[in-house]
Amino acid sequence: MVARIIVTFTTILMILNSIKLVQAESRVPCFFIFGDSLLDNGNNNNLNTTARAHYPPYGVDFPGGPTGRFTNGRNMADILAHVLGFGNFIPPFASASGRDILQGVNYASGSAGIRNESGKTISRIVNLLGNKDATNAHLNKCLYSVGIGSNDYINNYLMPEKYQSSRLYTPSQYATLLTQQYAQQLKTLYGDGARKVVLFGLPQIGCIPQMLQTQKTRTCVDSTNEAVQLFNDKLKSLVNELNNNFTDAKFTIVNIYSMSSLFSGLSFLNFPCCNVSKTVAEGQCVPNTAPCPIRAAHAFFDNFHPTETGTMVAILRAYYSLLPSDTYPMDINHLLLSGLLGG
Repeated sequence: MVARIIVTFTTILMILNSIKLVQAESRVPCFFIFGDSLLDNGNNNNLNTTARAHYPPYGVDFPGGPTGRFTNGRNMADILAHVLGFGNFIPPFASASGRDILQGVNYASGSAGIRNESGKTISRIVNLLGNKDATNAHLNKCLYSVGIGSNDYINNYLMPEKYQSSRLYTPSQYATLLTQQYAQQLKTLYGDGARKVVLFGLPQIGCIPQMLQTQKTRTCVDSTNEAVQLFNDKLKSLVNELNNNFTDAKFTIVNIYSMSSLFSGLSFLNFPCCNVSKTVAEGQCVPNTAPCPIRAAHAFFDNFHPTETGTMVAILRAYYSLLPSDTYPMDINHLLLSGLLGG
């Protein structure tokens, strides 16, 4: 079983590395990223928070070493940018400057939510391009990816000792509340010019190492997965609503929940690759410790975040749906081909 999975991952790596070689230029002129630590590429490095990954063993397989990415190598934003044909990584908001912002900015950080700084970037693009009409035309052609919500469960709803949300709301009510808040953020993003938007659904949080260790079990926590899936189901309805209301835009979902089921029954893959902390930054890698030698044999690098290889599987299936359930209503490739404004 392990050998077969490693061979599969190696094949996917070869496919991903070959995609860029046949593209003369990037498929979109710009790519903007919003989300949490699954997409963060350094925005938290200088913030007063324990959610930072600017130290080894994070980055052990990344060309620049530790950069703030919560994994051993590239994260979802990096790999998707590679597949799109960008020659460089999309810069984090914390260090984006000059004309670099015209190709996009990564706003993701270790906390969920769409960052307020996006308005500042639009003002800077107006200054670079000369007027608002040119800015709107440019932003309409970009791809936008959003991946938020995991922290609303891991660091809120599933922590009854610290938060009252699980006592105030049933799982269905909480999913509805989150979806309503998410809808407002996505409508704001549309108002700022987004016309092609990829939403990453939530994974099977009941199967992550942190949950298994907290619940002292080797099998996935079904009640947690069921609660998360309620949010994903409502997100699908939201996408239908947005696509119906904004006919000059297209929103699509990547079904990370279904993809993560590959590992749900393989408990030996759900052990973190690094030694994880049990104190301040609980569940993150202990600084300056050696990670496991064969990262490709692990689904998770720490207690929360996937390894680069696991991420590659998700991005390939998001870009070219291997199963009809991988994306809805279309994969990223067809989203880029859709005949929308600027498409």
